[in-house]
Amino acid sequence: MTNATMAAMNNDLSALDAARLLGVSLPTLYSYVSRGLLASVSNGASRRKRYPQEDVLRLAARRNDAKRGGQTAVAAMHWGLPVLETQISHIADGRLLYRGCDATALAQHASLEAAASLLWDDGASDYFQQDARALPQGLASTPDATPLARAMLAMAMLASKPATSPATMLQSGPSLMRILAAALLQAAPSAQPLHRQLAQAWLADAEQAELLRAALVLLADHELNASTFAVRCVASTGASLPAALGAGLAALSGDRHGGGSAAARRMLTQALAAPDASAAIGAYYTTIAPEFAGFGHPLYPHGDPRAAYLLEILSTLSHERPQLAAILVLCTAAGELLGAKPNADLALAAMELAFGWPEGAGMSVFTLARSAGWIAHAAEQATSATLIRPRARYVGRHQRD
Repeated sequence: MTNATMAAMNNDLSALDAARLLGVSLPTLYSYVSRGLLASVSNGASRRKRYPQEDVLRLAARRNDAKRGGQTAVAAMHWGLPVLETQISHIADGRLLYRGCDATALAQHASLEAAASLLWDDGASDYFQQDARALPQGLASTPDATPLARAMLAMAMLASKPATSPATMLQSGPSLMRILAAALLQAAPSAQPLHRQLAQAWLADAEQAELLRAALVLLADHELNASTFAVRCVASTGASLPAALGAGLAALSGDRHGGGSAAARRMLTQALAAPDASAAIGAYYTTIAPEFAGFGHPLYPHGDPRAAYLLEILSTLSHERPQLAAILVLCTAAGELLGAKPNADLALAAMELAFGWPEGAGMSVFTLARSAGWIAHAAEQATSATLIRPRARYVGRHQRD
């Protein structure tokens, strides 16, 4: 028996273990196999069947979704489920995992390029050896546009390109990320590491460059958030990768998604200028931003690990930076006042404000980082060759005269 065969068998479950994991009887398990819902494999010379662990876990997740949403509703959604299966990233027990790798562990050493390769095909290929492509013509004539608007224009100018295979999508990923970086920074495309491009544009020192590197890795993907779902919807239609990325940028432009760091920055700016910082924070969140921009996250009831990682680094850099120290005091005071823990938006706002980066730099970091995840999801969706088309549950008036 080969090592590969032994490794595969180690990931297979016995019938009893598979049934216990699914919460069903053995006859029900066997019926799943006969109906094609679950695969079984032979165990060498033995006649006993075994069941791939990954397939069992996937079926268990589907059954849980069906229980929550109702069997009738799930069966009606024959063009695609609103809960999509992915092998790219997931959030479990307060941790963000990229293909099973803890994002905070990756942030200690990896670049965004390395994180992208992990997200795209589990690190099997190094896609970032190619040269940088030129910017689409016309971007140089938009100096007054916001960085996000320039990025959206760049993708719009490339959106009419024909759709390609998932493999070709990934091959074009590095050039599109470099074009996005150039558009965001209003600079020439470069093959330099992406975090260094940001650092150079914002005159960031070596410590800030390392912070940017970590932030890019931590924000590279986040399951099926609004912008990622938009990317997958467009990719499912057979549209080009730039068109799908344009959908992600459009979703990111909303205040309830990518606008979180800008809202958190406004809170910090007002609190720094106010004679009573606590009163300013309370007034901001009760009259201007009732959704607690910069704090809380439903997927992290015990705190956003991305924010905790970045704020810890900022704390180590604050000893000789009075402005940064004051900002971190405000972050703590706001969290205590709101009874909530900081999220990644607050960390981006604190970085942007403390180091004097251009206003909107946090959004640029978020945009460039998340493009890596968008490309991964677009390619995964294209591989499935299915159209995302949920059914609607009509709650209006019925037929009228």
